[in-house]
Amino acid sequence: MPLHHATPLLPSTALEACAGVPVWLKLESSQPSASFKLRGMGLAAERAVARGATQLVSSSGGNAGYAVAWAGRSLGVPVTVVVPRSTGARMRGLIAAAGAEVRVHGAVWDEAHQAAIALAEEAGGALLHPFDHPDIWEGHASLMAEVAEAGLRPARVVVAVGGGGLLCGVLQGLEAAGWSDVPVLAVETEGAASFAAAHAAGEPVTLSELTSLALTLGARRVCEGVVSHARQLDVRSVVVTDAAAVRACDRFLDDHRVLVEPSCGAALSVVYDGHPQVTEAEGPVLVIVCGGAAVTRAQLAGWLEQTAEPR
Repeated sequence: MPLHHATPLLPSTALEACAGVPVWLKLESSQPSASFKLRGMGLAAERAVARGATQLVSSSGGNAGYAVAWAGRSLGVPVTVVVPRSTGARMRGLIAAAGAEVRVHGAVWDEAHQAAIALAEEAGGALLHPFDHPDIWEGHASLMAEVAEAGLRPARVVVAVGGGGLLCGVLQGLEAAGWSDVPVLAVETEGAASFAAAHAAGEPVTLSELTSLALTLGARRVCEGVVSHARQLDVRSVVVTDAAAVRACDRFLDDHRVLVEPSCGAALSVVYDGHPQVTEAEGPVLVIVCGGAAVTRAQLAGWLEQTAEPR
């Protein structure tokens, strides 16, 4: 039995008014771990335990680690999650509350991941990469299967991209549904646009630094799998500002009473701001509301103030 839940697929009149075309929301924010990550991390964890793993180790900026913690609790195995110092106290607390041991190492996710590799080797645990594994992509693809089962064929899919795991899953799901011709808008924020760099270069590119406040998009380098997969389908890179992402979070909270992270706000912003790649769609636009647990109303208020244009 899957560890993730089937999530709501709902039309949005508020976003349709902005885009001029029907907009549907796949609300991954309603997963028990508050993001899509439970789909892929849950499947990867199940398969690791089925192979005999008695301990799970993962690295994460937050959401993947929270999902692994949920999976480990459901499967009855201990979990250790290594996070960078950029992961806030709220997310560390959520991971710990779900039953996992939290260790802090490094300034960014890449450094935390190296520590997780060493820990898994030392402790003999199964290492679960937060985005770069076929099991994870297969798990994430299940969200597109649910869309297909509901009978909605999108004319565009809008999805935030960090390390590339969710995008890989969306692309696999489109292929499985026979929708390989559907364009996908892969959205990132300035200062965390590792997919845009890789898409332009035709191969993964390592960013020198991450400057976006959308920390859960904070992979300096996307996985090879997403670059090669994106070459085979119609994937279009879109980069937005932190300010646009945060404004979209604020508007989405008012419109749909759902609080999401700036990484999710990045995807929502291309609809709210009427990006041409959205408004020119000849049919419904599907937005993956990827969610995210590391956000509070107070944080959102702070981000709005931080990104406000000077008067």
